[in-house]
Amino acid sequence: MTSKTPSPASAGTRRKFLKASSGVAAAGAALGFPMIAKGQTGPISLRWQSTWPAKDIFHEFALDYAKKVNDMTGGDLKIEVLPAGAVVPAFGLLDAVSKGTLDGGHGVLVYHYGKQNALALWGSGPAYGLDGNMLLAWHKYGGGRELLNKLYASIGANVVSFPYGPHPTQPLGWFKKPITKLSDFKGMKFRTVGISIDMYTGLGAAVNALPGGEIVPAMDRGLLDGAEFNNASSDRLLGFPDVSKVCMLQSFHQNAEQFEITFNKTKYDALPEKMKAIISNAVEAASADMSWKAIDRYSQDYIELQTKQGVKFYKTPDAVLREQLTVMDSIITKKSAENPLFKEINESQKKFAERAVKWDLDTYANRRMAYDYYFAKAAAAKAAPAKKG
Repeated sequence: MTSKTPSPASAGTRRKFLKASSGVAAAGAALGFPMIAKGQTGPISLRWQSTWPAKDIFHEFALDYAKKVNDMTGGDLKIEVLPAGAVVPAFGLLDAVSKGTLDGGHGVLVYHYGKQNALALWGSGPAYGLDGNMLLAWHKYGGGRELLNKLYASIGANVVSFPYGPHPTQPLGWFKKPITKLSDFKGMKFRTVGISIDMYTGLGAAVNALPGGEIVPAMDRGLLDGAEFNNASSDRLLGFPDVSKVCMLQSFHQNAEQFEITFNKTKYDALPEKMKAIISNAVEAASADMSWKAIDRYSQDYIELQTKQGVKFYKTPDAVLREQLTVMDSIITKKSAENPLFKEINESQKKFAERAVKWDLDTYANRRMAYDYYFAKAAAAKAAPAKKG
C-alpha cells in the first residue's frame, strides 16, 4: 500500500477529533476517573517497618492495616511492611521515618520516650482510669491530637502520627514465682518501657528497657528476673512460657496503651488528598478490626497457655496496685515540674478522664456478676477433682 498525504479537510477533521477527545478526558477527570500524575509511572510505593518481630501478632496488625490501605486504593498506593530490625532497630523507628529512611512505620509512642518523656502519656501509667479505647477518645475529641502535633513539632519530628488500636490492660509481668508483696520487687532485674521504667524503679526493681524480640533471650540467660510485654498472644509467640510459668494479671503500669502509625510528613503531604482520606479512614477501620481480633486471639491463647503450656495466672495483689498509683503520682508531679508540655498533656488527659471514667463506671453493669451467674458454677465443677466411688 502507498501512503497518502492527508488532505487539508481530513487534517482539520483530525484536529477537531483530538480537541473533542481532550474534552472527554477532562470531563472524565471531573467525574473522578483515575488520572496519572505528571512523572508518575505506576503505583505509589511506601516502605515501612514495624517495631515487632515477624512472628508477633502485633506485626500481623501492621500488615492488616497495610492491606486495608492497599485494597481501598485499588493498588494505587502500596505499603510494604518489614519486621523490626529489617532496616533500623525497633527503638530507631521515629528517627528513620522522620529522616525519610523509611516512609512510615508501626509501633507504640512509648518507644520514643527518650526523645520527649511526655510521649509516654499515650500508653504508660494508669491514665486516670481510662482504658485504651477511652484514651483514643481523648486523643481524637479531647485535645490529644493537637497536643501530640505540638509535641512532635517541639522535637523536630517530621512525621504524621495516627494513634489507633486500643490495648487491654497489660499484665504486671512474668516472674520466677508469684508476686505476693511489695518487697518482692526489691533488686529484681526487670524489663519495661516508658514511664513504667520509673514506676517499677519506684517499686524497687532494677529496670532495663528492651524491645520485644530481645526480652525472652535476656530472661533465658538470667539477665532478667522478670519482664512485661503486652498480652497473651504476643507473650506466647515471643516465648515467655518457655522461660517462666508465672504471669501476674492486672497492673496500672500500662493501663491504656495503643499503637501508632507514622508517616514521613514530606512523603505524606505529597500524596493526593483522596489517598490521605483513605489512609485516615483506614486507621479507624483497622482500629476497630484490631480490637475485635485481639479479643478473639488473646482469649484463645490465654486458655492454651494454661492448658497446653502449664502457665499459672495470678491476680496482682491490691497492695501492689495501690502502690503503683502512689508511685505514679510522685512521677507525674516531678515530670510536670520539669517539663511544661508534660504538664499540659497530663492535665488535659486528667480533665477528660474525670468525666469519661465516671460515665463509664456509672453506665456499665458489672460483667463479673454476669459471668459468675452463667459460667462460674460450671467452671468450678469442671476444676473439682472427681470423687472416688
